[in-house]
Amino acid sequence: MELCDFDYHLPGELIAQSPIEPRSASRLMVLGKNIEHRYFSDIPDYFEDGDTLVLNDSRVIPAKLSGEKSTGGHVEALIVSKNDAGYECLIRGKNIHEGTKLYFGELEATILEVRKSDATNRYLAAFNCNGNLYDVLEKIGDAPLPPYIKKKLDDKNRYQTVYCREKGSIAAPTAGLHFTNELLKQLMDKGVNIAYVTLHVGPGTFTPVKTRNIEAHVMEPEYISVSTENAKVINETRGKLIAGGTTTVKALESSCADGKIIAKQGLSRLFIYPPYRFKSRIDGMITNFHLPKSTLLMLVSAFAGRERVMEVYNSAIVNSYRFYSFGDAMLVFR
Repeated sequence: MELCDFDYHLPGELIAQSPIEPRSASRLMVLGKNIEHRYFSDIPDYFEDGDTLVLNDSRVIPAKLSGEKSTGGHVEALIVSKNDAGYECLIRGKNIHEGTKLYFGELEATILEVRKSDATNRYLAAFNCNGNLYDVLEKIGDAPLPPYIKKKLDDKNRYQTVYCREKGSIAAPTAGLHFTNELLKQLMDKGVNIAYVTLHVGPGTFTPVKTRNIEAHVMEPEYISVSTENAKVINETRGKLIAGGTTTVKALESSCADGKIIAKQGLSRLFIYPPYRFKSRIDGMITNFHLPKSTLLMLVSAFAGRERVMEVYNSAIVNSYRFYSFGDAMLVFR
């Protein structure tokens, strides 16, 4: 398929600039045999005893830093991932090379390697912190909000799910932002099992597709983890299996063998686009409304059918749904 098959026009005023309060007050479009317009607080109506809801428990690192070079020039850094050699970063600034020192308050970084790509300037850096850098970022870093969000976020926790645990993402698994602890309790009281997987959202989720033929696009690796305990809960599901978000779908598909979810840790480059054949038995997924031409929109289209999804997006625009990270949600059944 071609990139233009996943394009649509979105009026700018429909891009949500701030999260709605309370979380569950967002609107919910349900796509089954027909289209229903509900609120996210109504989502228990679509679950039954014996169903399983799978959620991505990754926690967003406040990985955005503002600082300066030793010469005084301004720099902005986004900590992407950690490896044995150091931390991979996306850095905006001039004349940055191996040996350049960057200062973010008392935190100091030294550039070890320049890793330039077509889309961004990437660097490998070492930091002078004692202990875990992620703990330092919790104190001094900012939430790495998407560039289309222009308002500053007053509460960092509003860009986290209420069930996040595992630090590692540079963006929130946004489908989960609508859940409250009360809503999760309602589901469990109804007999719904809650299982967790981990997928740390990295730059690959948002890297623009630049190839006309989408099959030529290469996804960057993202870390996934599925425990033996959670795999067992998922595999023993008696009712429907519902995935909370595109990242959860990718984690399930990346850890599926012979129709069963297996315990797994590692990197996934899986790129899901039509006409992908799903290996796991996912019956439905919860998702936000995604950017045109994005890999996330392609994944949803693979799950529910491209023409069906584009029709739904048109309905969402006509009905003034809020789009993107802080926007409204869909519950999509296959």
